[in-house]
Amino acid sequence: MVCFPNAQIIDVTGPLSVFATASDMLHRSDGAPAAYSLTVLANSDAPIATSCGLQIVPDHLVHEVDLTAIDTLIVAGGHGVRDAVQDMALIAWLQDAAVHARRLASVCTGAFLLAKAGLLDGRRATTHWRHCDALAETYPQINLEPDAIHVKDGNIYSSAGVTAGMDLALALVEEDYDRSLALAVARDKVMFLKRPGGQSQFSTALAAQSDEEGAFGKLQQWILKNLGTELSVPTLANRVAMSPRNFARVFAQRVSMTPAKFVEGARLEASRQQLEDTANPIKYIARECGFGNAERLRKAFQRRFRITPQDYRRRFHLSAAD
Repeated sequence: MVCFPNAQIIDVTGPLSVFATASDMLHRSDGAPAAYSLTVLANSDAPIATSCGLQIVPDHLVHEVDLTAIDTLIVAGGHGVRDAVQDMALIAWLQDAAVHARRLASVCTGAFLLAKAGLLDGRRATTHWRHCDALAETYPQINLEPDAIHVKDGNIYSSAGVTAGMDLALALVEEDYDRSLALAVARDKVMFLKRPGGQSQFSTALAAQSDEEGAFGKLQQWILKNLGTELSVPTLANRVAMSPRNFARVFAQRVSMTPAKFVEGARLEASRQQLEDTANPIKYIARECGFGNAERLRKAFQRRFRITPQDYRRRFHLSAAD
C-alpha cells in the first residue's frame, strides 16, 4: 500500500483490514500461513499524518523495496494526492513497479497517481464521484466509468471513494481464493460482498434521502414506490403543483440530475435488485419496474451497464453466490 502525507486513512486501513482478516480466517481454519503479507510504503520514513490527523508509520521507503517481490500494489487516495502527483520520484517509481507487480490498484483519488504515471492510458477506470470530472478533464485518454464502485481493466483496478476500496479488496480476495472466503470476510466486516444494486455512488435512493422532508424529497420517495406507473415530467410536476418547465429546472438543480435520469436510474436499480434476488421473468421485471416490456429494459440496461439483463442475472443472481 502506497501512502503519502494527508492520505485518506480509510483508503489505507480499509483494504488492508480486509486482507488481514482473510489471512486470519485461513490460518484459523486450516493453519495455513498468512494469505497476504501487508506492507505500507512511502517516500519518507517519517510518520505520515493522514487526513484525520492520525499518523501511519510506513514499513519501508518505496525505493528500498525489491520490485520483483511485489504481488499487488495499491495506491491510496486523499487530499494529499494533489501534492503527491507532483512528486516525480514517486511517479517514476510507480512506473517501474508497474512493470513487475502482478496487479495494480487505486483507491479513490489514488487514480490520479496511476494516471500521472501513464498507467491508465487507454484503460477503463473510476475514482471518487466528486473527482470524476477532474480526472476526465486532466487525463482524457482514460475511459472513465463514473458510476462504478470498482473497475478492472487487465491487471489494473480502480475504485470509487473511500469505503469502495474495501469493496475492491473483497473482490481481490475472491479472485485470489474463492467466493466463500470473500463472503466470510464481508460478514466479519458487516459489509455486503457486493452492494445491493451494484454501484451506488449515484444511487437514486440515496439522492432521495438528501431532501426527505421537502416536497422534492417526498416526491422522490413516491417515485421509488411507484416505478411501474407513468412518471412523465407533467405527471411529476402536477404532484408538486408546478409547471412542467419550472419543475424540470428546479428538480435538476436540487437533485443534480434530470427527472428522466432519476426515474430511469431508479427503475434500473429496482430491475437489478430483482434480477439478483428473484426468479421473476424478465418481462415481468420490465413491467413492474416501469419499462413496459423486456426490449426497453434490455436497451436501457445495455446503455447504462453494457450488459444484457440475462447476462447480468447469470453473473449475479443469488444462486450464483450459492
